[in-house]
Amino acid sequence: MVFIYLAFMLLEHIQTPVVQIIEERFNEYGIELFLKREDLTDPIISGNKYRKLLYNLAAAREAGQTALLTFGGAYSNHIHATAYAGYKFGFRTIGIIRGEESLPLNPTLKDAATYGMEFYYISRTAYRDKYQPELLKEFHDRFGEFYLVPEGGSNALAVKGCAQILSEEEKNYDYYCCACGTGGTLSGIVASLNAEKEVIGFPALKNGSFLMKDIEKLLDQYSGKNYDNYSLNTDYHFGGYAKWDMQLISFINRFYQKHHISLDPVYTGKMLYGIYDLAEKGFFRQDSKILAIHTGGLQGIRGFNERFGPLIQTMQ
Repeated sequence: MVFIYLAFMLLEHIQTPVVQIIEERFNEYGIELFLKREDLTDPIISGNKYRKLLYNLAAAREAGQTALLTFGGAYSNHIHATAYAGYKFGFRTIGIIRGEESLPLNPTLKDAATYGMEFYYISRTAYRDKYQPELLKEFHDRFGEFYLVPEGGSNALAVKGCAQILSEEEKNYDYYCCACGTGGTLSGIVASLNAEKEVIGFPALKNGSFLMKDIEKLLDQYSGKNYDNYSLNTDYHFGGYAKWDMQLISFINRFYQKHHISLDPVYTGKMLYGIYDLAEKGFFRQDSKILAIHTGGLQGIRGFNERFGPLIQTMQ
């Protein structure tokens, strides 16, 4: 118990660096781009996952729960992070995995299994109904008592954690950009800025505009307030979650070669690609400063390169 509360206290003091991304073209566009290196929060539970999980872990411990049950796909950053967090802080972990079991395990699930996570595979149809009472009862009957961590870790406690991503000194940019999966991180950024700055989300899912309702719900649960300073740009999903093309891969590799910062092909790579493209199109106001949030997710590069060949250059 001591360890979880020590980590809980440390969360409020963790500050990751901000680096400027220098490109000659940005001078022509009249903008400055900066990157908040949330990928450096923790070597394994990196990026937004660290922020999302820790308050949930504290709540689980406070409630006397010793098991965590959560949801994700076979390559899920959230599954990977939850498995390690459980291992690190002494929780049993259960992963409800979308789709059929495939052996051998991919690098993400292999790590999660090493950290002690138990897997339960359900059909994609059932996965869409994963929060229905009948399925939750089935999970309780099979696994016993547990603390439920939602898909992607996104709930009001996750928003609370993500609201601490920005320090007070980092709230003076003109635009804030964030990749979106389930909307928790974007909600935290929006809430922390008190509707004073413009926030742009880049959904990884096709037709990601549905996220607006989820984000509104998360913000209401967290603060009870309405915010109108954020929007979703759905032009850079590259066909949907985990979809990609060589144009995206080339961008990710060029970025790594020039700036020595890895990007993943599901979230941060698409967000940065979108920012560069919008800058070229004159979307951002002249003399504006943009802060993009690097939300981690780099563990997924191993699985990507295993499936499609060594396409992405990285230190991972």
